[in-house]
Amino acid sequence: MKPAWALLRLASPQLPIGGYSYSQGLEWAIDSGLIKDAENAERWLADQLALNLARFEAPLLLAHCRAADECDWPRLQQLAEQHRASRETSELALESRQMGYSLRQLLEGLPELDDAAREALAAQDEPGLALAWALAARAWQITPDDALAAWLWGWLENQLAVLMKVLPLGQQAAQRLTSRLLPQLDAAQRQAAALSPEHWGSAAFGLALTSMAHERQYSRLFRS
Repeated sequence: MKPAWALLRLASPQLPIGGYSYSQGLEWAIDSGLIKDAENAERWLADQLALNLARFEAPLLLAHCRAADECDWPRLQQLAEQHRASRETSELALESRQMGYSLRQLLEGLPELDDAAREALAAQDEPGLALAWALAARAWQITPDDALAAWLWGWLENQLAVLMKVLPLGQQAAQRLTSRLLPQLDAAQRQAAALSPEHWGSAAFGLALTSMAHERQYSRLFRS
């Protein structure tokens, strides 16, 4: 079977984990006027890539995928606990927990998940998205680097979908924005792969503040 099929499956918006229910604070940033147009949106997303994803979220996810690929279950458990502790707001924690739960439900019903991974998944009371994503990549024989690429692409696609619904941003404008951000997406993946654990870290104050404000937003479309 072509490896591309599995990769497209993991990155697909049809993956039933509810990814498009969440904006990661972007909805409030638009509602409050922080983001008013495509230029503001590009700056916001580029900063997220460079200052948060590349430095912490992406290397942490990649480590999950490598641990699952290598059957290093104690390491995977340690990383899952680190991921859980790093969620800065209640809605970001809920997002990871809910999407992890949905992906777990999917994986438990699939024949591709091997016994060792099935046991590792069963040992988790509330697996976060990173752990479940890593086990999905293992089940579908996706390399850790490709699993990270799929996750980064899903993040970008989801953020653009939020912009199209809330800003609003037209489809052609979203594609132009994609073209400008893809080099930074690639740079974030390369940085994440090269970053050693002692250098992981991010202080995404803007993301945390917008997420906390979004929790109290009166009218909203998204759950984060």
